[in-house]
Amino acid sequence: MAFESLAPLLNRLPAVSRPEGHVHFKKKLGWTLGILVLYFALANIPLFGLDKSSIDLFELYRAFFAGASGSLMVLGIGPIVTASIVLQLLVGANVIKMDLSDPHQQAIFQGLQKLLVFVMVALEALPQILGGYMRPDAGLAAQLGVDVSVITLLLFIQICIGGILILYMDEIVSKWGIGSGVGMFIIAGVSQQIITGIFNWKADETGFPIGLIPKWLYIASPSSNIGLDYILTGDGMLFLLVKGGILALVSTVVIYLMVVYVESCRIEIPLAHAAVRGARGRFPVKLIYASVLPMILVRALQANIQMVGLILSSKGITILGEFKQATPVNGLMYYLAPIHSPNDWIPSLVSSHFTSLGVTAPPIWQIVLHVMTDAFMLIIGGIIFALFWIETTGMGAKNVAEKIQNSGMQIPGYRRSSGTMERVMQRYIPKVTVIGGAFIGLLTLIASLLGTLGGAGGTGLLLTVSIMYRLYEDIASQQMMEMHPMMRSFFGKE
Repeated sequence: MAFESLAPLLNRLPAVSRPEGHVHFKKKLGWTLGILVLYFALANIPLFGLDKSSIDLFELYRAFFAGASGSLMVLGIGPIVTASIVLQLLVGANVIKMDLSDPHQQAIFQGLQKLLVFVMVALEALPQILGGYMRPDAGLAAQLGVDVSVITLLLFIQICIGGILILYMDEIVSKWGIGSGVGMFIIAGVSQQIITGIFNWKADETGFPIGLIPKWLYIASPSSNIGLDYILTGDGMLFLLVKGGILALVSTVVIYLMVVYVESCRIEIPLAHAAVRGARGRFPVKLIYASVLPMILVRALQANIQMVGLILSSKGITILGEFKQATPVNGLMYYLAPIHSPNDWIPSLVSSHFTSLGVTAPPIWQIVLHVMTDAFMLIIGGIIFALFWIETTGMGAKNVAEKIQNSGMQIPGYRRSSGTMERVMQRYIPKVTVIGGAFIGLLTLIASLLGTLGGAGGTGLLLTVSIMYRLYEDIASQQMMEMHPMMRSFFGKE
């Protein structure tokens, strides 16, 4: 195999060592909270030498990329996700031939992914700096008596350090903490935006407070000059629903309840221990079997496509579409742009936004096609990446059958063999994965169309609720294993 020759290099990549033996729950909790505090600290350290007029290419994706504009965490988990997309597509298309059920090749795959993350950190930082979006502070360069190129180099180094730090912070949480570092960073970023979206009293460009509660208080006050007569008109109702945040509040609550309900929907396959009579269990195949993390891959793919289009447009190459202030206004890039809020599909709001950009708003049929394209990418992309996800993370039918077989369990009424177990799992896992991937894509579309509190986005909210639910389950299982140490060996945690 061609990649076998890379194994010595991949083994030499810096890595967080795995704990020897069991890590106590309190210690895991300590590591998790410590990394979370470090993440917030790094997200509040501004990039030295960054000009205030800089443009954030991924501003609309910050919530689920777990990044912070203008800080060391500006890239967030973007390089990790992009590396995962590239490898999963290459393996899925058999461009790279790897048997991910083989532990050795799976280790090579993970090593390749880490190596590719280093490459992606540089590839995502360079276009933003060299393209003139993250601009060096010329005034600071003059004060220090150095060339502007020196400040540019310092910006690149800082961004790379931040990208690499988040990679190893994720690795620490995965090996020494609870859950996933990537998931925890998403929860932190989205939760911060939702809290800001509820309580922030600062005014936006329209003069209204950003936070939901201060906005309602302002609208109800006489100083707002919004009378009851206006509220009862069609424009007034639309204003309350969209600008007043009522639609975002309802959407946030409904999506939260829907995700919690769907996470509890599952098919349970009965199991019995082959040697211990009376020892029984169940293997749950959840409706969202592949979790909602494949949605990050779909949105990240769209974000990278938009970045390519934006860079080409800035160089005068408009074959894929033109951009105004990082917003695609025509061409293929307009249709491939993700829907973030009602401002992207309600005709009157789209017209208002495009007018502010100084361009003609698209006709209704183009807006409908835009929504349909985003729906196609979310649903079909959700299915494809969900199938890739279960194969690359050891959740496929073959891997699950081997794990159950090795634990000493079997399905009552069937022969105790991995082949038989795999055939039974094959009846459920791929089908549930496809249904779950399509459903979560549809749910993401609905959340994106309606908008969410704080502008976290439908994808960000969906990810946060699902990850928090699974984190709760993970904490519960960790506590159970602390109370019953024999459970650790049963689940292979020892």
